[in-house]
Amino acid sequence: MEMRELAERVLFATTLEEKLRCPSVVTDESPGSAIIAPAMPGRPSELCFKSAASGEKSEFPGLRQLDNERERGRLLHFFANHELLATELMALVLLRFPDAPAAFRRGVLQTLRDEQEHTRLYLARMQACGIQFGELPVSGYFWRAVSGMTSPQDYIAGLSLTFEQANLDFARHFAQGFATVGDAETARLLDQIYRDEIGHVAYGLKWFRRWKQPGQSDWEAFCAQLKFPLSPQRAKGVTLNVEGRRAAGFDAAFIAELNVFAQSKGRTPSVFVFNPFAEARIAQGKSFTPVKHQAQLARDLAALPMFLCRQDDVVLVEERPAVAFLSGLKQAGFALPEFVEVGRGVLTAPLKGADAERRAEDRRALPALAARKLGRLRPWAWGPDSVELLAPLFGSLTGEQRTAQGSFNERIAPLYSKAWSAEFLRGFLRAAQFDAGEKSALHVCTPDEVGVAVSSLSEALAAIAAIRARGHHRVVVKQSFGLAGHNAIRLWEPELLETQRRWMQSAFANGRQLVVEPWLDRVVDFSVQLEMESSGLKLIGYTGLLNDAKGQFQANTAAPNFARALPPAVLACFREQPDASALLRRSFNALVTRLEAELKSAEYRGPVGIDAFVYREPDGRCRLKPVVEINPRYTMGRLTLELMKRVAPGAQGRFRLLNAATLKAAGHADFVSYARHLGEQSPLRLEGDPVPKIRSGAICLNDPARAQAVLAVFHVGDDVRSL
Repeated sequence: MEMRELAERVLFATTLEEKLRCPSVVTDESPGSAIIAPAMPGRPSELCFKSAASGEKSEFPGLRQLDNERERGRLLHFFANHELLATELMALVLLRFPDAPAAFRRGVLQTLRDEQEHTRLYLARMQACGIQFGELPVSGYFWRAVSGMTSPQDYIAGLSLTFEQANLDFARHFAQGFATVGDAETARLLDQIYRDEIGHVAYGLKWFRRWKQPGQSDWEAFCAQLKFPLSPQRAKGVTLNVEGRRAAGFDAAFIAELNVFAQSKGRTPSVFVFNPFAEARIAQGKSFTPVKHQAQLARDLAALPMFLCRQDDVVLVEERPAVAFLSGLKQAGFALPEFVEVGRGVLTAPLKGADAERRAEDRRALPALAARKLGRLRPWAWGPDSVELLAPLFGSLTGEQRTAQGSFNERIAPLYSKAWSAEFLRGFLRAAQFDAGEKSALHVCTPDEVGVAVSSLSEALAAIAAIRARGHHRVVVKQSFGLAGHNAIRLWEPELLETQRRWMQSAFANGRQLVVEPWLDRVVDFSVQLEMESSGLKLIGYTGLLNDAKGQFQANTAAPNFARALPPAVLACFREQPDASALLRRSFNALVTRLEAELKSAEYRGPVGIDAFVYREPDGRCRLKPVVEINPRYTMGRLTLELMKRVAPGAQGRFRLLNAATLKAAGHADFVSYARHLGEQSPLRLEGDPVPKIRSGAICLNDPARAQAVLAVFHVGDDVRSL
């Protein structure tokens, strides 16, 4: 029989008997002309593909269900359909590419024979389990993903190196599962298919290497050849079988890249990006240019949103983290997102002149991302910069806030201002003077401890004098838009220094507002993390805050109960008040209710962080300042709470940012040497199954080998105060 005749019969026959029959002698003397791929192969009516719209779908059984014979049969039903689809696609290859090399076509024919045999073997075992082929809905995904191929290379990349490579994982994984439940016969069948698949993948890899562009690595060529929705994510199963891939001929670099690659297989992803300069862009407009150190810090921490997102979400970066670093995170139990590179400088360079044109060119990855369905856009902060960057993606959104105006507008911008936070707190305190003599008012600060916004030097001097007249001799002056305690000066001296005066004059000359407030004797700093949803403001949890003597951010701490209650250190400040816990909870409930109304009015949706602290008055009594500033964005506190989801029950966590100067002062030459020290002194200890969690140890959250300005570190232990 001619190869063309056989391929036509396999592809178009409507009975399994015809599709699975192959003569012993097949010639290829009349390959004929290329055909157009049909919408679907010929099949018996009961095996026709079910569309997603039909609602007919069969759930893939897991290992835990294999002790039930019928469930084993259902799983084999999936496998039989996959093998039949592979058989049909190989027949299509022979008909689509009659001019392909003869040796290639002979290899396809041999693989087709193997797939026919696999199908027959699955049918026999499936029927022995009481399942008939076609009594369950069958998917046509393989066909839809591969049948549009325009070259033999497409076939090799899509079927041999994607779906058949994935079967190296599935066959081995489920062979072990069947053996565990005592089904030795099916386990042996899967072992046989596993060995065959190694040969199929090796065959595909041989031809792929022959056809790829000179100078391309296997991985680069593979990624370039695949067309969405196919991606390397489809080339692996539950666990990565390194042994099988080595046997098929893949090199170590390819296997390492595949191990850390991630992309959604169907769930609509959200898109995250780290843009720490949103406040500066709001305050200064397009004139803002990050200095060298700021830009480097942003590059160092660009991948931090990976710890905020769910598996298969997307993180935009200028450069994807190194494979070795990502492998370490995955080994520690962290799920990896899909990284999309947007080009060097896109996230950190100024947006003006020739740079603007370059940035538009560098956003080459965004159109491809825009062609996909996306859930939500989740920048670190909504501002002019994130709107500009993410503009190409708004048309692809399926979730809330599908427009730029709905994500950031003139009502949201003031929420970033410390002046707005001060006025919000003052209004809250006035409304919260529950009763003039009520004890509940005694645990919170008074309006006199709240900052005052000023727009001129004379107003600033008057505010400073008024604060000192009330007995607060130390004063802090902040720029209304600042980050992590920076852009502030502390007035300890009785008289204003000339440098301090010039600093304020410079701010006013640039049109910036300042906030003047008393410097209070802080005892405990903490944060409240919330999420503004369409239904209202939702509590995420609390974290402890560690600030330095200047009030600048150092670290966040969290314990298992922080998501439910105020940090114990806060409550300890009010231990002499038996009703302190109830009073504090009442205060924050009232504050959240008031803030919710403000955020609704601004039409804001997204993360919110509130910094607060407990301070001690001269008479020794503690009071709460429930708002230092309100941040309508992600914060390191929110990041800490998300990291705590990877921590074993009962353990505490601490997130810390370390700069090079701090580490050198501690005797470490660079970030790499410090990371090595961490690995020796605080090795990770994991526990739990099937997803391990961190019981103790420390892990770097950005790559020490690439970091130049700052290193993010997460410590886990029984008491983070000792870490």
